[in-house]
Amino acid sequence: MSLRLVVLLSGGGTTLQNLIDRSEGGGLPARVEGVISSRAGAFGLERARRHGIPAVAVPRREFADDGSFNEALWQAIEPFRPDLVVLAGFMSLLRVPPAYHLRIVNVHPALIPAFCGKGMYGHHVHEAVLAYGAKITGATVHFVDEQYDHGPIIIQRACPVLDDDTADTLAERVQAVEREIYPLAIQWIAENRVRVEGRRVRILGATP
Repeated sequence: MSLRLVVLLSGGGTTLQNLIDRSEGGGLPARVEGVISSRAGAFGLERARRHGIPAVAVPRREFADDGSFNEALWQAIEPFRPDLVVLAGFMSLLRVPPAYHLRIVNVHPALIPAFCGKGMYGHHVHEAVLAYGAKITGATVHFVDEQYDHGPIIIQRACPVLDDDTADTLAERVQAVEREIYPLAIQWIAENRVRVEGRRVRILGATP
């Protein structure tokens, strides 16, 4: 099965580009049907347009509260009829309609439940990992629920924290992990191999 994806982002779109490249190269059984940004100037919109993918902005700053923003956001998502909504550096809290339960995924640049939650995104995460003195970090792909970085975990993969790491060097290592496990999680969903039992996610026939 080839999944119809809508990607939500707020920034440069490097995760989006990875998914587009793998889809166009035949390595991902999914197609990005639309891209929506919470920031009008996000470069991720331009990345989408370069590949002929419809791209629209629903700027968070134009709405008085999360409720009205989410209403407009879902009005933009629905016409694409996505099988899966993919968060790719999306900086706003997403409300999950009942019809999209377990149909939204996110990647987080740490091993949830460590270094996650509100305010923990991008370099804030890597700086916190270094400040704590953690020896291992990594990335997590999870289903999205009504809380930041909280839904059932699909896959995690670790990488080392080196003694001379900066937030930049650590980010590069973690992003390399993200580039591998995010498409893999989407592939498993496309292949109908993901089973969710409460908070526990089982992958049929796969060893992460």
